[in-house]
Amino acid sequence: MSRKVDSVKDINDSKETWRLAVRIMDVWSVVNNKGIEHLEMIVMDSLGDRIQVLIRHDHLLKWKEVIKENMTCIINNGSVYNNDFQWKVCDHLKKIVFLGGTTMKAIELQNIPPKGYFFKDFGEILQGKCKTDRLEDIIGAVSEINHIQSNTPGKKVVVSVVLKDLKGNCINCNLWEIYGSKFFAYYNDPKNNGAIVILLTHTMVKDGQVSNAWSGSKLLINEDIPEIQDFMSKLPTNEQKEKPTQSAKSLSNWSGGSQYSPVERFVHNAKCMSLSQFCKIKHETLCVTVATTLKFVVSKYGWFYYGCTRCSSKAPNPEKAYECSCGQKVEQPIPRYKIEIYVSNGESKYRFVFWDSECAAILGMAAEFMHNSMVENGEDDPMVYPDELEMLLNKKMAFRVKVQPTFSQASVWKLCDDEAFVKEIENDYIVEDDQSKTEYAKLVPNKENLETSAQTLSASDENDPESIILMTLAKDVVIADKGEEVDFEASGATQLSGTKPSKKVKIEPSS
Repeated sequence: MSRKVDSVKDINDSKETWRLAVRIMDVWSVVNNKGIEHLEMIVMDSLGDRIQVLIRHDHLLKWKEVIKENMTCIINNGSVYNNDFQWKVCDHLKKIVFLGGTTMKAIELQNIPPKGYFFKDFGEILQGKCKTDRLEDIIGAVSEINHIQSNTPGKKVVVSVVLKDLKGNCINCNLWEIYGSKFFAYYNDPKNNGAIVILLTHTMVKDGQVSNAWSGSKLLINEDIPEIQDFMSKLPTNEQKEKPTQSAKSLSNWSGGSQYSPVERFVHNAKCMSLSQFCKIKHETLCVTVATTLKFVVSKYGWFYYGCTRCSSKAPNPEKAYECSCGQKVEQPIPRYKIEIYVSNGESKYRFVFWDSECAAILGMAAEFMHNSMVENGEDDPMVYPDELEMLLNKKMAFRVKVQPTFSQASVWKLCDDEAFVKEIENDYIVEDDQSKTEYAKLVPNKENLETSAQTLSASDENDPESIILMTLAKDVVIADKGEEVDFEASGATQLSGTKPSKKVKIEPSS
């Protein structure tokens, strides 16, 4: 009579004659400081329960070539101990250790879920809702590269990046040694353009930051797997096309470099101008400028709106479940930042609209978390601006914006408050009225032969998020001579695959 299969959740130390039907979710090698190697793996049964498994060094030769990640099998017999691993990858209180009498037979088991990942929510990481001895899986888009340390005597390779989730939460992620080197190679490859989405398994979490573990972590960069492709598809259209920039602090340690500097990527296909020129623009225009945030513009909607849990579109009713146009079934819409701020430069002033991801990056927390904190403290009026929002004010920043003269405002696409970065934009790219046409025309060859197109945004009451944040910005439209609109995508005028965009030289006006 065949022995029945046991459930992973029932495993305890009362016996060693366990019979498990499982999928091997992950397997990795660990070498201790004495050079002794052993194997560890995670197995999961048909109910989705997981347990960590150890194969000692004296059994290594028997199993190392047999065990394959993602295979399904029947395992018979194993010693059971308390899960005393320094770093745990699942919640089971026990672990299994292979015996000399352990057997394993590969067999196709259709009832066991496919290999997958158990991603930790960035909001919980920022709130400290993490076990100190637990390794987590994470996925996020690289929004900025903070620090790069190359392999030099006495120093290890490390790359520090900012990861952003689909809710706008941002965390720091440190990639050490081979993981940092892998990111180096991908980032430096000229064939790799656009957003970078990384998936990191078995991640160590500490003080709101994450880093790879020394054994067992796997780093996947823009790979063709459902989890990464699904994440990429949910990013805003403009973010999918833009490669993450390096902060100025990272440039001194960068080895190899990429073809375009962070500043050149920031200004690419945009018209650089002073704030005083904004009021003269008559068409929607992609611009780069430098300004200082001054004060909030209080609209009747307050500092947030209710949106989809997956994308940034506005919910039709904050109190009702619905199916979003992105395909997400939203049971409860979540708060997302939409904050209007006056910015100034000299005597000039203009109204900028800061959206969810940019605000979350500066504040270090999602709008949902900030809103919930207010409610817990007894404040549920959306017109009350939390004190934490003051962090957005009195900051001098470089802005990449879509100027919308119909609304007398500019919608913020990207920003950077690094002092050296802002200074380079201000000194080398911002030109004054009399020379802006001449200098910018250098970016547009043969403009009499180019196709022209116009894009407009539909007007709405106080610029409802649905009408602005959901627009598909397939092409960047800029203003050239005589007020004509030039479609850079149609013309190929300043493609990244070509020569570098011309740097505008700031010329002081003659006295």
